[in-house]
Amino acid sequence: MRLIINHSSMQPIYEQIAGQIKGEIMQGRLKADTELPSVRTLAKELKVSALTVKKAYDVLNMEGFIVTVQGKGSFVAFAGQGRMMEEKKREVEADFETAIRKGRSCGMSDEEMKELFDIVLEG
Repeated sequence: MRLIINHSSMQPIYEQIAGQIKGEIMQGRLKADTELPSVRTLAKELKVSALTVKKAYDVLNMEGFIVTVQGKGSFVAFAGQGRMMEEKKREVEADFETAIRKGRSCGMSDEEMKELFDIVLEG
């Protein structure tokens, strides 16, 4: 697993780590029951604090993407198709919200944005 940390990004490092691992899981590159690197190992590899990696793993654990077993490590959870589809829908929704904000900021009406959406959808 190769993660890339952008230290100049406004996004916190733990979110970058969690997002990239989540992406690997959702794209099927990390399969269920795959063991993730230990917190210390990944922290050393990425040259970040172990607490940063721990926070990323906690987020993934809370969202159901990984399971951490005390003394054994962290593993990719069986992420059912439903969970992955929900996550993808949330991402698409966020992208739509961003596009709508951009459209409104340059004075586009809702009707103009709907027309543009239809054109893009057909493309």
